[in-house]
Amino acid sequence: MPLNKGKSREAISKNIKTEMKEGKPQKQAVAIALNQARKSGAKIPKKAKH
Repeated sequence: MPLNKGKSREAISKNIKTEMKEGKPQKQAVAIALNQARKSGAKIPKKAKH
């Protein structure tokens, strides 16, 4: 199922749920959803590496 195109919290939440239903681990589902939101123009900083 395609992910929602959007940058709102609601769109991100739905995308996470969609990915988890497809069997992805939670961390991976969150990363995919945030990446989609960034592509839609959300100003979400990437996680800093240590």
